[in-house]
Amino acid sequence: MILPVVAYGDPVLKQECNDIDQDYPKLKELIENMFETMYGAAGVGLAAPQIGKGIRLFIVDAAPFAEDDEDNEYPEAKAFKRVFINPEITEEKGDEWGFEEGCLSIPNIREEVFRQPEVCIEYYDETFKLRKEKLNGIAARIVQHEYDHIEGVLFTDHLSALKRKLLKRKLAEISKGNTSTKYRMRFPNLKKKR
Repeated sequence: MILPVVAYGDPVLKQECNDIDQDYPKLKELIENMFETMYGAAGVGLAAPQIGKGIRLFIVDAAPFAEDDEDNEYPEAKAFKRVFINPEITEEKGDEWGFEEGCLSIPNIREEVFRQPEVCIEYYDETFKLRKEKLNGIAARIVQHEYDHIEGVLFTDHLSALKRKLLKRKLAEISKGNTSTKYRMRFPNLKKKR
């Protein structure tokens, strides 16, 4: 089932999320719904807060980067599809590099964000098997972006104060539903029509 994506301004997007255990209600169904929602919105990652759940869970599938990668710039994107439950980034390394990021919760805004190119992460997969991985390049970036979501951080929080000030009005309009998307959204400040 495709779920509505929570828009900028909803408090769930700014809260630190809670760990879950393997008895979390309907976890398998939730993960399936998250993948369906992400694919329906043409995303490469989706975190639980983006569908209104304050839990430490996110999914990724970097296939769109691999498909559009004629120069083989992102080899790490091929077959990079994962479920991350209760993840912890244990290390970030390397010289920061800029890349224009977007977010399903902040539609129609893309800005350059600087992140480190390598991360080490520990997490449970969908079968609750503990995994440890070292990720590089675009895979590391996608994971850092989604990990930020479960820490209550948005990509706009990485921008300069000036850039955030320039985006303030656009972000306020998104929270009111004054934006267009090809996917369902839930807007925190939408005025109900009478």
